[in-house]
Amino acid sequence: MTWHYLNQTQIVTTVPSGMIGFVYLIHDLPNDMLYVGKKLAITTKKMPPLKGKKNKRLSRIQTDWQDYYGSSQRLNDMITAFGKDQFTRTILHWCPNKNTMSYLEAREQFDRNVLHDARYYNGIINCRITGRGLK
Repeated sequence: MTWHYLNQTQIVTTVPSGMIGFVYLIHDLPNDMLYVGKKLAITTKKMPPLKGKKNKRLSRIQTDWQDYYGSSQRLNDMITAFGKDQFTRTILHWCPNKNTMSYLEAREQFDRNVLHDARYYNGIINCRITGRGLK
């Protein structure tokens, strides 16, 4: 299955320059249920310093974002039951940092009222956000 951007017209295969993650919406077609979440697409890996050096080296690597379907156990049980082809994955926002990603995920969840709307798999809104770096 592929990721689409916003209105299902653009298929996403690469992460845009300067972005490290995204906020997404998964639609369970058989049950007409939804899930809002966030995913890091690029992460920083710390490596030991080179011989004779003191500073650690940093390397940017891609995560498993192409194959990711969310952290909700209920959602993942439905994916196992119905198959991945019965779900659509839409990227709502590209994010340049973790703080923006957390903010936009929480904003989408509150705007959509995911805790009170029975159509959402989301069972918790968990966020820790500072004003630094928000765009």
